[in-house]
Amino acid sequence: MNIYCCMITLKDDAKALLFAKALDEWLGHLSTAGVIGEWRLMRRKLNLAADCYRDFMLEIEVDGLAQLDDAFRLTGAHDDEVAEKHRAVNDLIATAEFALYRPYPDMERAERMALL
Repeated sequence: MNIYCCMITLKDDAKALLFAKALDEWLGHLSTAGVIGEWRLMRRKLNLAADCYRDFMLEIEVDGLAQLDDAFRLTGAHDDEVAEKHRAVNDLIATAEFALYRPYPDMERAERMALL
């Protein structure tokens, strides 16, 4: 499993609950299509964070890069329903930074380390 992380700041006029609802509809669609696993949206609490952190943190589980590629491919497909769901989320975002994480040590490294 890999975690695709997004640190998100909404536009000044965007409503947080509207963003959460739009995200639920878009990622729910991707999940139903089988191109992502579980996902969670979290919001900073008590404004307690360093400057490099954003108001929202989104984590999306994917089995690997192939599944993540499938999610990007579905999002970029010429499908009006998917495009509208994606646009409803994207139109509310001012900035977003992304990262991809994996468990560590991963299975391959754990097996190699066991041989040492």
